[in-house]
Amino acid sequence: MSKKLYIMLAVLVLASMVLAACGPTATPVPEVPKIKACQVTDVGGIDDKSFNQTAYKGVTDAIAKYGNVEGKYLESQQQSDYEVNINAFLQDKCDIVITVGFLLADATAAAATANPTQKFAAIDVDYLTFPNLRGSGFSIDQATFLNGYLAAGMTKTGKVGTYVGIAFPATTRFMDGFGLGIAKYNEVHGTSVELLGWDVAAGTGLEVGNFESTDDGRKMGESLMDEGADIIMPVAGPVGLGTLAVMQERGSGMLIGVDNDWSLSNPDAKGFILSSAMKNMDLFVTETIGMVIDGTFTAGNWIGNLDNGGVGLTYGGVEVPAELKAEVEALIPQIIAGTIKTIPDGRY
Repeated sequence: MSKKLYIMLAVLVLASMVLAACGPTATPVPEVPKIKACQVTDVGGIDDKSFNQTAYKGVTDAIAKYGNVEGKYLESQQQSDYEVNINAFLQDKCDIVITVGFLLADATAAAATANPTQKFAAIDVDYLTFPNLRGSGFSIDQATFLNGYLAAGMTKTGKVGTYVGIAFPATTRFMDGFGLGIAKYNEVHGTSVELLGWDVAAGTGLEVGNFESTDDGRKMGESLMDEGADIIMPVAGPVGLGTLAVMQERGSGMLIGVDNDWSLSNPDAKGFILSSAMKNMDLFVTETIGMVIDGTFTAGNWIGNLDNGGVGLTYGGVEVPAELKAEVEALIPQIIAGTIKTIPDGRY
């Protein structure tokens, strides 16, 4: 073998050894594009410890679950902001625009009509029908029925109270279920616990006219407590914090939170939180974002109830007798089966 050929063979052997040591060349993995999930809040704000915050938890849960999600939100300061904020997200080319609450229904419908290729999700709006919109509703009356039964079993004065921020079907369901739960307890136990602030038969009651003013919540709390109510369920988002503050100052009273677990969002006042009527809208939001990611997004309306975990009751920091808890728990399968009604006939 010639010296030149020997050198060439040696070089080839050395090159093959180097390649073997380095291993195969890695194929670059393309980066998965992020899904942009964009929420428009109602006027309560993103940190309202209630409706908007629970909805946005669905976005952050989707980020944790799927990874390839970018979450954004715009806060509405007044009703005229709804359309403005939705349009801002349309310009931002969001993959899904999530609007929070009944008051955004008209703006959502207008945007869905004008932008047929844009995907929308609407919270607490379950009556719009567009091919690019997934709506949601909640049988919250099922959860507040349980809370009403509980309140009737826990009151010491024989009077419990409630009030609403703005009355419309999604909010009046709270009070209707609450009142019927109290009535059920009275029927079972032969008691006469009275509900202040809402007349189930008439479908009317105390209304503050907003979801922001804690001062209004203070006034409502003081008035109802002065009338003898020792348990109050405010259906008014952050307004209810004013009522909770009154209870803390007086060192008496129990509050039933709505939408999320008030004992977690208000840990300093946990001892005044009897329970909360949960509206688990975060489940709907996370599920909808997942449908956008995997390409299964379809129009329609999702209804949260006791059966699918969309609504429920959580206990707070007040000690509740085991016997009463068992009674409340026993109501759930009867409500799911439809043998117990949680809203008045013909109301909705």
